[in-house]
Amino acid sequence: MQKAIQVTQYGGPEVLKLQETKVEKPGSGQALVRVQAAGINFIDIYQRRGTYPVQLPFIPGLEGSGIVEAVGEGVKNVKPGDRVAYVHEPGSYAEQNLVVADHLIPLPAELSFEQGAAFPLQGMTAQYLLHEFRKVKANDVVLIHAAAGGVGLLLVQWAKHLGAKVLGTTSTEEKAKIAKEAGADEVILYTKQDFPTEVKRLTNGHGADLIIDGVGKTTFPGNLQAAALRGNIVIFGSSSGPADPISPNVLMGRSLTLSGGSLFNFILTNEELMARAKAVMEGIKQGWLKLRIDQVFPLEKAAEAQKKLEERKTSGKVLLAPNNKAK
Repeated sequence: MQKAIQVTQYGGPEVLKLQETKVEKPGSGQALVRVQAAGINFIDIYQRRGTYPVQLPFIPGLEGSGIVEAVGEGVKNVKPGDRVAYVHEPGSYAEQNLVVADHLIPLPAELSFEQGAAFPLQGMTAQYLLHEFRKVKANDVVLIHAAAGGVGLLLVQWAKHLGAKVLGTTSTEEKAKIAKEAGADEVILYTKQDFPTEVKRLTNGHGADLIIDGVGKTTFPGNLQAAALRGNIVIFGSSSGPADPISPNVLMGRSLTLSGGSLFNFILTNEELMARAKAVMEGIKQGWLKLRIDQVFPLEKAAEAQKKLEERKTSGKVLLAPNNKAK
């Protein structure tokens, strides 16, 4: 038996309950991982609410890092004792997690377990968002919403590494300072300023060549005004709720391209997963990509951790330490 967070009904953070659950032995192609750190992401909240329904009951968490305890038949890429990270494997809010072995990412000794749980979903999300929809070149204007959030901070650093002029939006002065420290050229307080107007002012009327939006409802209408001629808008989340529908013809006036992104559609093969993970880890090793850990909570405080993320009171990554040894 093990301790795990279990959801038996959809609802608010209070439905996250600490329970004793059974641990299965790994079957063919599986590995059992002792979870040292688990990443908390908005998709966990969407699943908890029932926005993205999953079969009840379930253990939340799609991202983690830890040590391989046992492997099933046919597993050759990892062995007991290996340090690993993973994403897109449910059940991370637990002391142990049974995962598909081919989805495990070897975690180098120089990266901590906290880093191992902080980089996969958000780091690889930043990587595909900046490489799959528009080839960012020097002096392109990239607008990043929620620039002080977990994905936002990585996007800011990566876009600067590619030579872009980076504009960010945040809700507070404190978060604006954090985004600036990460490399944003300008930060717009969307709670006090009209961000499309500010984008046009800061770019001498040009607008943003690429807009990356994980906020959704409150930001999307402004994206259509802030985008440059032949600009790209990519929606990858909806922390403020789903964006309202528009007519595709709205895009014609300035020849805009509107795309939707989900990391899981960009790591469909082991080769693609490893290539994206390697790109993120190389950035971390080289020092130009820095992970910001906002807070690490013990497993029993999962509800508090999700609530903090849900209320957008975080700057960087929020983690759980199921075995209280996340370092």
